[in-house]
Amino acid sequence: MTFTLEPCRCTTYGDRFLADADALGPRREAYRSCEQCRGAGSIAYPCHRCGRRGRRRAQLVVTVANLDTGAVASHQLVPGGLDPHRDPAGRWVVDLAPRVRELAATVGTVLDEAGVPSLWLDRQWRPDLPAAQRHKLEAHAILRADHAPWRLVLGRSTAPATVDPAARLARLCALADLLLLDLVVEARRQDAGFCWAIRYEVPGSPVPLGSPGWCRDLPEVLASTDVAKALTGLAERGLAAPARLRRPDSPRPPAAPAVDVDQLERRVLADCVDLAGGELPGAQALWRNGRWWHTTLRAGEPVETLAEQPTGQVVRRVRVPVSRGYEPPDPLWLGEPVDWRPCPDCRPHSRLRACDCRLGGRAADPDCPHCCGAGLRPSALHCFTCGDTHRLHRTVLVTVTDLRHRVVHLAWQAGTPEAAPLVATQPNGRPVVQLPDRYRLGSWAVVLGARPEDLRDADGGHDLDRDLRDGYVTLPWAGSDPVGEHVRAASRGTAAGRLIVVAAPPDAPPLVELMTLTLGLDLALMVAVCDLRHNAGDPLLADGLRWSVEIKPRDAAVSPDDLPYRPSLAAALAWSRECLTDAVASAAPIDPATPIPVPWSGPRDLVADPEPELLRLATQHAGQVVTVRFTRAGCTAYRHDGGGGGVSLLAEAVDLRDLG
Repeated sequence: MTFTLEPCRCTTYGDRFLADADALGPRREAYRSCEQCRGAGSIAYPCHRCGRRGRRRAQLVVTVANLDTGAVASHQLVPGGLDPHRDPAGRWVVDLAPRVRELAATVGTVLDEAGVPSLWLDRQWRPDLPAAQRHKLEAHAILRADHAPWRLVLGRSTAPATVDPAARLARLCALADLLLLDLVVEARRQDAGFCWAIRYEVPGSPVPLGSPGWCRDLPEVLASTDVAKALTGLAERGLAAPARLRRPDSPRPPAAPAVDVDQLERRVLADCVDLAGGELPGAQALWRNGRWWHTTLRAGEPVETLAEQPTGQVVRRVRVPVSRGYEPPDPLWLGEPVDWRPCPDCRPHSRLRACDCRLGGRAADPDCPHCCGAGLRPSALHCFTCGDTHRLHRTVLVTVTDLRHRVVHLAWQAGTPEAAPLVATQPNGRPVVQLPDRYRLGSWAVVLGARPEDLRDADGGHDLDRDLRDGYVTLPWAGSDPVGEHVRAASRGTAAGRLIVVAAPPDAPPLVELMTLTLGLDLALMVAVCDLRHNAGDPLLADGLRWSVEIKPRDAAVSPDDLPYRPSLAAALAWSRECLTDAVASAAPIDPATPIPVPWSGPRDLVADPEPELLRLATQHAGQVVTVRFTRAGCTAYRHDGGGGGVSLLAEAVDLRDLG
C-alpha cells in the first residue's frame, strides 16, 4: 500500500499532558489532545523501505575489495541460497563470516571481520518446510537487513599495524601539553561493567552527562581513539568553561614519560569505590602539568527539566549530574581571565534566539509575526552570534599546529589598533578590510610548512572560513573595531575562547586508489573541479580550486547541481573515503525488479595519476565547473554551463590524457 501505520509518539506516555520520561503509558494509550494524530493513536507514514513502490528486493550482496590491487569478489544472498545453521541458543542463523573469508582469500586481502553481517531467520523456519514457505521466511530475514542492501568490506594485502596502547597514550599526552589542553581518561559505571572514554578538554570543562562511550577497557578505547577523535566535541564540552589568557612566561611542557597503561587502568578502577566500599559513578585521570591527576566522580543533586513534545505533551526528565570529587591545580600556562560581555542575541538556559527581523542590525519589527516585536523567538539552532557560549570574548587564543611537534599560539585582543585598509565593499554597503599577516591564519600555515587550503578546524575537521584564513573582516559600520569583529568571528562557538586549527593535509587515499576500486566495483567515479584562482585577492568571491569526488551508479548522469566545494583534492578524497560504504550501498538500483550487481574483478593495473590532466581541464575552463566521469568504458568530461544551463559534453575517451 506504499505507506505504513505507525504508533503515534503520544502513545509512549499515554493520555496525560505532563509525563515522566521513564514512565510508559498504559497499553500504549493515545493522548486525546495530540496535535499529530488527533487522538487516533497512529499516523500514516510513506514507507521508506520500498520508496513508496509497494515492493522490496529480497537480495543482499556482500562485496570484499582489496584497496591495494583493486580486486573485487562478491557473494549474494537470495531466498533458497542461505544455508543456515543453529546457533547455541537454538535459533537458525546465516553466518557470513566463513563466506567473507573465502572472498578475502580470493582477492588476497586481510580483513577485520567485526563488521561482517549475520542474518537471523524467523522462529517458524525449519528445513523440512515446503520450499515456498521456507523461501518466504528467508526473504523476510533478508528484508530486515535491506537498509544497506549492498555491503562493502574493505581490506589490504597486508595486515594493518596494530596500535600500541602505551605509544598512543604517550602521544596523546605529549600533544595535550603542546596544545595546552587536558587529556581526560574516564571510566563510568554502566550495567555490570564500565564504559571507558579518552578525550581532550579545555581546563574548567564540566563532566559530561551520560555514558562516555562503549569501550570496555582502557586498551580498547586507546585502540579506537586517535588524535582527531579525541579532539572531536571539544567545543561542545567546553562551552561553559571560563576563558583564560596564556602566561607569556609559561614553562615549556616536560617530555611525556612512558606510561604504564595497565597501572593507569587499575588506578582509575580503584577510584570508582569510596573509602566505605560503596560504588561511585566513575573516576577520571587527567593529564595536566606533565603528570596524572586522579579524581573520583560523584553524583550531585537531581536536576529536573521540562521538554515540550510535537504532540503537545510535556515530558519531565530527571538527570543526575556528575562532578569531580577533586579538582587538580590550574595548568602552569593559565593566565588572567578574559574579559567578556553577555551575548545580546540569545538567552541562557532557553531556546530564545534573535529573530530574523533583527538581521542586519535592525531594530525589532513590532509587527513581526514570529516575535511580535520582542526581537527574540524560540529556535532549535545555535545562536549565530555566540555559538551558544552566551558570551562575547574580547580575546581569543588561536592555536595553529601540525598535530606533530610544531605549534603557534596567538592572542588576538579586541581594541588593538591595527592598519586595516579597505579592500572591498559589500552589496549592502558594509566595508570589507584586511588585517595584517598576524591575523591571517593562511600565513601561519605557510610558516608550519602547510598550504593555506589545508587549514581546518581541529574539532570535527571542518574547512576553515576564508575570512579567518586571509584576514578579511566585514565591518558592521565604518569606523568599528576590525580586530574586535575578527575576534568575535574566531571565537564563535569555541570552548573557552580557544580556536585550534590544524595546518596539515588530511589523511586521504590517492585518487588512483579510489579510481581503481570504483572500476573494480563497476561503478562511476565523478570528479568535479572548478578553477577560481583568478579571484585571488577579491574577498567577495570564492577563490582557489574547488573539488569534489563521489562514487555513483555506473549509469548515473552528471547533475548540474553537483558543485565542488572542498578546498583541496585531499579534502575531497578524505570525505569520499569516509562515505565510501554508504555510497556503495546507495548505488544499488532503485527499481526492486532490477537486481543488485554482483561484481567480480581481478587485480587491476594502476593508472597514471589523473590530477595533472584534471587541473589542465579546469584551467582551460576557468570559472566553470568541469566534471569527469570515470567508468570501465573510459572517461567523459562535462562542463557545467551555470545559470540553469545544465551540463555540456566536452569529450569522451578511453583515457583522460586522450581528451585533448
